[in-house]
Amino acid sequence: MVLDGAQAGLSWLTILRKRDNYREAFANFDPAAVAAYDETRIAELLGNAGIIRNRQKINSAIKNAQAFLKVQEEFDSFDAYIWGFVGGKPIQNAWQSMSELPGKTELSDAISKDLKKRGFSFVGPTIIYAFMLAVGMVNDHTVDCFRYRMAI
Repeated sequence: MVLDGAQAGLSWLTILRKRDNYREAFANFDPAAVAAYDETRIAELLGNAGIIRNRQKINSAIKNAQAFLKVQEEFDSFDAYIWGFVGGKPIQNAWQSMSELPGKTELSDAISKDLKKRGFSFVGPTIIYAFMLAVGMVNDHTVDCFRYRMAI
Protein backbone atom coordinates (compact mmCIF):
# COMPACT_ATOMS: atom_id res chain seq x y z
CA MET A 1 0.00 0.00 0.00
CA VAL A 2 3.00 2.29 0.55
CA LEU A 3 3.92 1.98 -3.12
CA ASP A 4 0.32 2.48 -4.28
CA GLY A 5 0.10 5.70 -2.27
CA ALA A 6 3.49 6.89 -3.51
CA GLN A 7 2.38 6.30 -7.09
CA ALA A 8 -0.54 8.75 -6.88
CA GLY A 9 -0.06 11.25 -9.69
CA LEU A 10 3.04 9.50 -11.03
CA SER A 11 3.80 6.66 -13.41
CA TRP A 12 4.10 3.11 -12.15
CA LEU A 13 7.47 2.83 -13.84
CA THR A 14 8.79 5.64 -11.65
CA ILE A 15 7.70 3.81 -8.50
CA LEU A 16 8.84 0.38 -9.68
CA ARG A 17 12.32 1.75 -10.32
CA LYS A 18 12.38 3.02 -6.72
CA ARG A 19 10.88 -0.11 -5.14
CA ASP A 20 14.14 -1.33 -3.57
CA ASN A 21 14.79 2.14 -2.17
CA TYR A 22 11.30 2.14 -0.63
CA ARG A 23 11.89 -1.28 0.88
CA GLU A 24 15.05 0.02 2.54
CA ALA A 25 13.62 3.40 3.57
CA PHE A 26 10.49 1.84 5.06
CA ALA A 27 12.13 -0.97 7.06
CA ASN A 28 11.24 -3.72 4.58
CA PHE A 29 7.62 -2.55 4.93
CA ASP A 30 7.47 -3.58 8.60
CA PRO A 31 4.39 -1.72 9.87
CA ALA A 32 5.54 -1.68 13.51
CA ALA A 33 8.87 -0.09 12.57
CA VAL A 34 7.28 2.46 10.20
CA ALA A 35 4.56 3.34 12.72
CA ALA A 36 7.30 4.46 15.11
CA TYR A 37 8.97 6.87 12.67
CA ASP A 38 9.43 10.32 14.18
CA GLU A 39 10.24 13.80 12.86
CA THR A 40 13.96 12.97 12.68
CA ARG A 41 13.25 9.96 10.50
CA ILE A 42 10.80 11.97 8.38
CA ALA A 43 13.52 14.57 7.78
CA GLU A 44 15.88 11.78 6.67
CA LEU A 45 13.24 10.43 4.29
CA LEU A 46 12.65 13.90 2.84
CA GLY A 47 16.35 13.95 1.98
CA ASN A 48 16.33 10.48 0.42
CA ALA A 49 16.59 10.87 -3.36
CA GLY A 50 15.77 7.18 -3.77
CA ILE A 51 12.09 7.71 -2.89
CA ILE A 52 9.42 10.26 -3.73
CA ARG A 53 10.20 13.09 -1.33
CA ASN A 54 6.68 14.29 -0.73
CA ARG A 55 5.91 15.06 2.92
CA GLN A 56 2.23 14.13 2.57
CA LYS A 57 3.06 10.75 1.07
CA ILE A 58 5.72 10.03 3.71
CA ASN A 59 3.40 11.08 6.53
CA SER A 60 0.68 8.94 4.99
CA ALA A 61 2.92 5.86 5.00
CA ILE A 62 3.53 6.36 8.73
CA LYS A 63 -0.11 7.09 9.52
CA ASN A 64 -1.17 4.06 7.48
CA ALA A 65 1.28 1.82 9.32
CA GLN A 66 -0.29 2.95 12.61
CA ALA A 67 -3.81 2.32 11.26
CA PHE A 68 -2.67 -1.02 9.83
CA LEU A 69 -1.58 -2.17 13.29
CA LYS A 70 -4.99 -1.25 14.70
CA VAL A 71 -6.77 -3.20 11.96
CA GLN A 72 -4.43 -6.12 12.56
CA GLU A 73 -5.31 -6.07 16.25
CA GLU A 74 -9.06 -5.86 15.59
CA PHE A 75 -9.21 -8.57 12.89
CA ASP A 76 -6.21 -10.71 13.96
CA SER A 77 -4.57 -9.83 10.63
CA PHE A 78 -4.82 -7.22 7.92
CA ASP A 79 -5.20 -10.12 5.51
CA ALA A 80 -8.41 -11.27 7.23
CA TYR A 81 -9.75 -7.72 7.12
CA ILE A 82 -9.01 -6.95 3.47
CA TRP A 83 -9.94 -10.36 2.06
CA GLY A 84 -13.20 -10.23 3.99
CA PHE A 85 -14.41 -7.73 1.40
CA VAL A 86 -14.28 -10.44 -1.30
CA GLY A 87 -15.26 -13.40 0.85
CA GLY A 88 -11.71 -14.74 0.77
CA LYS A 89 -11.80 -15.42 -2.98
CA PRO A 90 -10.51 -13.30 -5.86
CA ILE A 91 -13.02 -11.60 -8.12
CA GLN A 92 -12.70 -13.19 -11.57
CA ASN A 93 -13.54 -10.72 -14.29
CA ALA A 94 -13.75 -11.71 -17.95
CA TRP A 95 -12.85 -8.59 -19.86
CA GLN A 96 -12.62 -8.92 -23.63
CA SER A 97 -10.46 -5.82 -24.17
CA MET A 98 -8.31 -3.41 -22.20
CA SER A 99 -10.87 -0.65 -22.80
CA GLU A 100 -13.29 -2.48 -20.49
CA LEU A 101 -10.99 -2.41 -17.46
CA PRO A 102 -12.21 -0.04 -14.75
CA GLY A 103 -10.02 2.36 -12.81
CA LYS A 104 -12.16 1.81 -9.72
CA THR A 105 -15.28 -0.07 -8.71
CA GLU A 106 -18.09 0.15 -6.18
CA LEU A 107 -16.10 -2.28 -4.04
CA SER A 108 -12.92 -0.18 -4.17
CA ASP A 109 -15.10 2.81 -3.22
CA ALA A 110 -16.43 0.90 -0.20
CA ILE A 111 -12.99 -0.32 0.89
CA SER A 112 -11.58 3.18 0.47
CA LYS A 113 -14.30 4.65 2.68
CA ASP A 114 -13.76 2.00 5.34
CA LEU A 115 -9.99 2.49 5.34
CA LYS A 116 -10.39 6.27 5.65
CA LYS A 117 -12.80 5.74 8.55
CA ARG A 118 -10.06 3.67 10.19
CA GLY A 119 -7.47 6.44 9.83
CA PHE A 120 -5.76 5.57 6.54
CA SER A 121 -4.89 8.23 3.96
CA PHE A 122 -3.89 8.19 0.28
CA VAL A 123 -6.35 5.32 -0.12
CA GLY A 124 -8.79 6.68 -2.68
CA PRO A 125 -10.88 4.25 -4.76
CA THR A 126 -8.41 4.20 -7.68
CA ILE A 127 -5.43 3.55 -5.41
CA ILE A 128 -7.37 0.81 -3.63
CA TYR A 129 -8.36 -0.80 -6.91
CA ALA A 130 -4.68 -0.87 -7.91
CA PHE A 131 -3.91 -2.44 -4.52
CA MET A 132 -6.65 -5.04 -5.02
CA LEU A 133 -5.11 -5.97 -8.37
CA ALA A 134 -1.59 -6.09 -6.92
CA VAL A 135 -2.51 -8.47 -4.10
CA GLY A 136 -4.67 -10.72 -6.26
CA MET A 137 -8.11 -9.76 -4.94
CA VAL A 138 -9.19 -9.09 -8.53
CA ASN A 139 -8.23 -10.77 -11.79
CA ASP A 140 -8.49 -8.08 -14.45
CA HIS A 141 -6.43 -9.78 -17.14
CA THR A 142 -8.29 -9.89 -20.44
CA VAL A 143 -9.48 -13.37 -21.38
CA ASP A 144 -6.92 -13.60 -24.19
CA CYS A 145 -3.99 -12.84 -21.87
CA PHE A 146 -1.83 -15.81 -20.84
CA ARG A 147 -2.01 -14.53 -17.24
CA TYR A 148 -5.80 -14.73 -17.19
CA ARG A 149 -5.84 -18.51 -16.84
CA MET A 150 -2.87 -18.49 -14.44
CA ALA A 151 -4.83 -16.25 -12.06
CA ILE A 152 -7.90 -18.49 -12.01
